[in-house]
Amino acid sequence: MAAVDFEKMTEADDRHFAAAFTRALANDQGDEAKRHLAAGRSIYYMDDRYPDAIVKEFPDGRRQLVALQDDREVVLRDL
Repeated sequence: MAAVDFEKMTEADDRHFAAAFTRALANDQGDEAKRHLAAGRSIYYMDDRYPDAIVKEFPDGRRQLVALQDDREVVLRDL
């Protein structure tokens, strides 16, 4: 997907972007997340089971619930 200047978008541009973004999410197979993990980097994602936290997954498979408070990551608990 090309870079988008959100400040210059028209309503039609916004609708087109939203539709393309929704399609991309619906077809996502997690390939980029898998590449990050394989490269030794953690990934973050939302999980409906934990509506007030973010899941942090480490390359070794460990997972934690975290929250962002005052620009810092706070570990809530291990999963």
